[in-house]
Amino acid sequence: GEIGLDYACGVDRDKQLLVFQAQLEIAQRAGKGVVLHTVRAFEKVMECLKNYSLKFVIFHGFIGSVEQAARAAERGYYLSFGGRTIKSPKAIKALRNTPISNIFAETDEGPETIEQIYEMIASIRGITIEMLIDAIKENYERIFNDNGI
Repeated sequence: GEIGLDYACGVDRDKQLLVFQAQLEIAQRAGKGVVLHTVRAFEKVMECLKNYSLKFVIFHGFIGSVEQAARAAERGYYLSFGGRTIKSPKAIKALRNTPISNIFAETDEGPETIEQIYEMIASIRGITIEMLIDAIKENYERIFNDNGI
């Protein structure tokens, strides 16, 4: 599942932060990575992540700016793009500029199939679907195949 901060919902931000930090602590102690749900809280999430050494970090459903994407990629974090990407000019720009070694694709944001998401990402990136699939497979193997999740 996902963990994170959602500042668009009605749940108290301080409570969210306490739970999020506890979850990050558990992941660190267990030697695991995290998949993040981040809504209007990118800066706070990045601030929190500085305090932990995690196996990996994946920003689920990333629709942030090119600057946010660059900061996440510089830290070695991954960004997962899906159907909402095409609806956001800033997310398209972020996808276009994120290193392919930091990209994942996802389908749980809408009715699109994974093939449609791959087509969208490959088109935006100006690469073939095969190149994209190979890169995503390498990313997956980099974080999941050494000793599991």
